[in-house]
Amino acid sequence: MPTPEAAPRSGARGQHGAARGTAAQRPAAPVPVPQRLMAAATRLFSERGYDRTSVQEIVEAAGVTKGALYHYFGSKDDLLHEIYGRLLRLQQDRLDGYADADEPVEARLRRAAADVVVTTIDNLDDARIFFRSMHQLSPEKQKQVRAERRRYHERFRDLVAEGQRRGVFNAATPPDLVVDYHFGSVHHLSTWYRPDGRLSPQEVAEHLADLLMRALRP
Repeated sequence: MPTPEAAPRSGARGQHGAARGTAAQRPAAPVPVPQRLMAAATRLFSERGYDRTSVQEIVEAAGVTKGALYHYFGSKDDLLHEIYGRLLRLQQDRLDGYADADEPVEARLRRAAADVVVTTIDNLDDARIFFRSMHQLSPEKQKQVRAERRRYHERFRDLVAEGQRRGVFNAATPPDLVVDYHFGSVHHLSTWYRPDGRLSPQEVAEHLADLLMRALRP
């Protein structure tokens, strides 16, 4: 910790204090337009539903013009696609980190199983919007999302399969069904989890990860 400086002479203290005060009073940097649009769309889609939210309502809530929305996203459909895409990219990056770690496979799988629960709860509006509204994406975007989800599920499944090959996990259940078992619970979170409930995100994650690991026990 820095030591306090000696009191400056000749009024220097007042000058420095004024400079610090001016810096503290500077306005925060403005939020970039794409982030404002995403925040407004996420809130409105969650509260009203995708189909009942107009582009005009989104741009008014974000404090921008329609031209700005079409510049950054092209359409309301693109906004919906990006809401889920940002969550899936986050989860994919984290899963890749766990899967590539130099740890026993049971530790890697448990970390991954807990993390997908926490990140889903931390972005519950995104998850809720997606599962309500994926069918309203264009066919091409639905195809893209399914491919992105498949990549995530396959990486998770590979951890299960690795543990089964090594005899660490029970091999009686096919890895694909193990993945469906865990992710069924994750997808259901948006229908019941409440931030003011008695369980924290980490506690829910630990319970669900424990259930998965017990199901795989030899």
